[in-house]
Formats: sequence, structure tokens, C-alpha cells
Amino acid sequence: MHRLILMRHAKTERAAESGLDRDRALTPRGLDDAALMGRILADKGLRPDLALVSSATRTRQTWEAMHDSLGDVEVRIEPRLYDATTDTIRRFVEDAEDKAGCLLVMAHNPGVQLLAMEYLTESAASPSVLDRMAGGFPTGAAAIFEIDVAGRCAYDGFLTPKAFGGGAED
Repeated sequence: MHRLILMRHAKTERAAESGLDRDRALTPRGLDDAALMGRILADKGLRPDLALVSSATRTRQTWEAMHDSLGDVEVRIEPRLYDATTDTIRRFVEDAEDKAGCLLVMAHNPGVQLLAMEYLTESAASPSVLDRMAGGFPTGAAAIFEIDVAGRCAYDGFLTPKAFGGGAED
């Protein structure tokens, strides 16, 4: 793997009719932001070979809204990515090292943000980058990392819908 995209699902409704957090759906703004992020990733040449997507409704809907912009991508819906810890997400990333040149992991906070912070700390990222990531990981955001031959992550950017004219950060 030479690139990793850690992404949080787009904006969701506060509660699902079922009452289950796992069933919360995207809002209209969330759908628009997800489609926008798909276009942004594609425009930047960040087209994953493999997407690991949490089984929650909101992550699947985010992926579906992005998919048309990203083309032919192998997608695996992973129930263990729902409310996953950093250790769980990291295991998914490590298990995919030889399976994809560019891997996208679509999951939830706090796991996504905390893992991004771990990778930044391990790569001795600048204090300003660490401060930005510590300040929040809004819905629809994506942290981009380059992976060297030894498997080490180096920060390569942080994209949010708001930065490209989408919804407000939250």
C-alpha cells in the first residue's frame, strides 16, 4: 500500500426511527457532502483500490454517494468497523497492506480521529498539523497518509467538505 485515506461518514440525522445508532441515515447535506468528497478525492487522484466500510447505514450511504466519482473499487462492508477502536482499525489497515495500492477506511469517531492522531505522532508531524487534527474530525472529513516501503505513515493532507464549499464543520 502506498496511500491510506481515513474517512469519517458524512452528516447524519440525530436519531433513527428504530432508535438504534447503527441505523442513523445521512441528512440531505450529508448526501451532498459525501458526493462532493468523492469528486474531490477523484480530482486529487486519490482513487482507492479497496474501500473498507463500516456496516452502519450512514457509512454505507456515504460510500454510495461517493462511489460514482471514484470508479471501480473493491468494497468490503465490515461490521467490526462500527464503533471500532484504533487497534481494530489499525488491524484492518495492516491486513490490507498487500491488497491495495490505495486503501480507504470509512468509519466513525472517535476511532478515525484517534488513529489519525496516532499516525501523526508516530511520524513526528509538525505541531500545527497535530493541533489541527486534535481540534476535530468533522463529518465527511478525510485524513490522507502516504505509506513508505517500511509501512510508516506520513501526513499528506486533511480534506473537509467545508474547505470545498460543502456543509459547516461539526
